[in-house]
Amino acid sequence: MKTLSAVLLFLVFACNDSKQKNPIKTEVSIQYETPVKPILNIEQANKLAELPLHCIHVEFPNKLGQTLGSATDLKSPQTLHPSFYGCFDWHSAVHGHWSLVTLLKHFPNLDKAEEIQQILLQNMSAENILQEVAYFDNAHNKSFERTYGWAWLLKLAEELHTWNHPTARTLEANLQPLTDLMVVKYIEFLPKLNYPIRVGEHSNTAFGLSFAHDYAKTVDHKALLSMIEQRAIDFYINDKNCPLTWEPSGFDFLSPCLEEAALMKRVLSTELFNQWINEFMPELKSKTFALETGKVSDRSDGKLVHLDGVNFSRAWSLNEIANGLAEYSHLENIAVKHINYSLPSIFNDGYEGGHWLGSFAIYALNNIPIK
Repeated sequence: MKTLSAVLLFLVFACNDSKQKNPIKTEVSIQYETPVKPILNIEQANKLAELPLHCIHVEFPNKLGQTLGSATDLKSPQTLHPSFYGCFDWHSAVHGHWSLVTLLKHFPNLDKAEEIQQILLQNMSAENILQEVAYFDNAHNKSFERTYGWAWLLKLAEELHTWNHPTARTLEANLQPLTDLMVVKYIEFLPKLNYPIRVGEHSNTAFGLSFAHDYAKTVDHKALLSMIEQRAIDFYINDKNCPLTWEPSGFDFLSPCLEEAALMKRVLSTELFNQWINEFMPELKSKTFALETGKVSDRSDGKLVHLDGVNFSRAWSLNEIANGLAEYSHLENIAVKHINYSLPSIFNDGYEGGHWLGSFAIYALNNIPIK
């Protein structure tokens, strides 16, 4: 038995020694698929233009979000909001108009370019916009659409400001009283907001500040710009380890973590942002970082279809974070995958998604870096 044990021990050590002298090198190569980038071309633009055109004059169904002060406040959507009464609710009508302006600006040869211009001029007449202003002056509706609708109104104003066309100058001038009111509302409201709203739907503070910041920077509105940057720092500078694994919630169309990061990318210097993001979402820097798309189970459900929106908004946030930062360039592929998941579906959606998702798709597509 001792002899047999000795032989076995010899064979074990001999085998180990052989492995050490002649190690087998195994290299594991991980291949990451590069998704095909969608392109916003004239064909795609014509399809996307049909989405707001199909709803911009559709008054019902309609979710007014109105606070009634008396029975006399009960009026039809078009009477209350002569500019922005279609597309189910006020904010969707606003960003439906933004979609048409954006597509015309980038594709002046759209199939329905002339028709779209006439619709914009009719809906956003000086008289109609003044009626919109009057609605916000009502004592019971001063916080109407705070801050999601406010943000989209300023995004519409920004798009008009940067569109070099006579129609744009007319529309910008017509819209100016409502634009000015939104700026005043932001400047009045932000100092009163003691805590940011960290949700994945309309009232998300980071989203509202991001679009307002874009407008303020574009038109050089120093007071608004300063206010937003200060409040963003007040709200978010000490945030750490955002729980991205908790997202998305069932009805999210915004990512609380990524919207916040995209806002801070706007307001901080590159050096400060790099320090901040390393504490806030350290996982983003890893080349193996992955993020599963939001999955939609029923696109006929107006709330569940929000998850198509979260895919588009995640994409624009990821591209904002990666913009100019080579160490985060891998996020661009994740953004493309999110767009590719939801983009084919929005054209066949029911009204539940079709009345608003086109705007999200356009904004996401416009934020894909050109390389």
